[in-house]
Amino acid sequence: MSDHETVLHALGNKPADQQPVWPDREALDSVLADLSTAVPLVFAGECDQLRHRMAAVARGEAFLLQGGDCAETFDAVSADAIRDTLKTLLQMAVVLTYGGSVPVVKVGRIAGQYAKPRSKDTETRGGLTLPAYRGDAVNGLAFTPEARVPDPERLRRVYEVSAATLNLVRSFTTGGYAALDQVHAWNRDFVALSPGGERYERLAREIDRALDFMKACGVHPGEFDDVEFYSSHEALILDYEAALTRRDSRGGGLYDTSAHMVWIGERTRRLDGAHVEFASMIRNPLGVKLGPGVTADEVLALIDRLDPDREPGRLSFITRMGAEKVRDLLPGLVEKVTASGARIAWICDPMHGNTFEAPSGHKTRDFAAVLDEVRGFFEVHRELGTHPGGIHVELTGSDVTECVGGGDEVLVDHLHRRYETACDPRLNRGQSLDLAFLVAEMYRGV
Repeated sequence: MSDHETVLHALGNKPADQQPVWPDREALDSVLADLSTAVPLVFAGECDQLRHRMAAVARGEAFLLQGGDCAETFDAVSADAIRDTLKTLLQMAVVLTYGGSVPVVKVGRIAGQYAKPRSKDTETRGGLTLPAYRGDAVNGLAFTPEARVPDPERLRRVYEVSAATLNLVRSFTTGGYAALDQVHAWNRDFVALSPGGERYERLAREIDRALDFMKACGVHPGEFDDVEFYSSHEALILDYEAALTRRDSRGGGLYDTSAHMVWIGERTRRLDGAHVEFASMIRNPLGVKLGPGVTADEVLALIDRLDPDREPGRLSFITRMGAEKVRDLLPGLVEKVTASGARIAWICDPMHGNTFEAPSGHKTRDFAAVLDEVRGFFEVHRELGTHPGGIHVELTGSDVTECVGGGDEVLVDHLHRRYETACDPRLNRGQSLDLAFLVAEMYRGV
């Protein structure tokens, strides 16, 4: 039995939510057969390395920065776009590393985030009802009957563009582009030009002095030139994830080689479902999104299913409570998990619980609410004596106008100017760096 068949057999008839209805099963089987023998996008040893890094997060010895596109699109894959997103994440990481005096684990929502869950199966405009857009992995964004038909050839395209993206990311992170002094020079430019730059100038000067001191001492470790950077996405389309699952020759464990880390979304985390069953089979580090409706019993049951050996680094809980609810709902979950003895990495997703519709009809988020949810997340962990393990943010390196607020303030009336997301609104580069400086201040206060 092949690895692909092993996974499919284990999933059996378990309910699988949010899956496309493929109209041509033979075409799907042909694509999956090809993917099941394709070269892995990532390797088991890299996944193990990330799991070790996440163990440090779970123990309170490191901080996770996870960010990238809400939904990647084929048309937006370019060297410039990949570079700009990577550049923004590296800039944020430098600020967090120095400001928090803690190693930062850098994980992108990149090279695989091509599928999205939807609240409704259909979309209606002007009396015409069509299948909902489920990401470029499934169908097209254009509101036409032809574009909205699920096409399995798109899964093949996901693999191809993900491979190209990872190849470019590896080149950037090991070829000198991500050298520490260069990344900090970008931050100096940001501080000089940002409306909120005065607030960040002190921290920037501290980093300058630290780098100058190390240079004067002749200290220049290899870590200053190369960067560890990992990929992640929501393991939503099980046909694709199963086809890219491989058995590791070293120990025989199964790994989803589509990404270093995968997560289960709020809409697909039911205990008897196929997504949880799939995640329980693989050795990748895992995340699970937890919304405001989750109960402590559900959380403990997820730990039993996904981390039965209580292995630090295996499982992260990515909370998405909303700024108004995080201080009330998060403490009970953290207390119960801590009492169970599980070593979980707690990550804050301050994006999904703070979405609203502007008068213009644009879906947006207020930077102030995003920041307040992170602040509430830190406050809860400070009060309980537990570790605020990281942030999970939808962002782009482009100067889009999708979320309101921030130092270089985006107003509601500005949303139409560069609203480019295929799904949910993202922080732009300036807002992302604002967030990094402010989170660094919070971490110092823990």
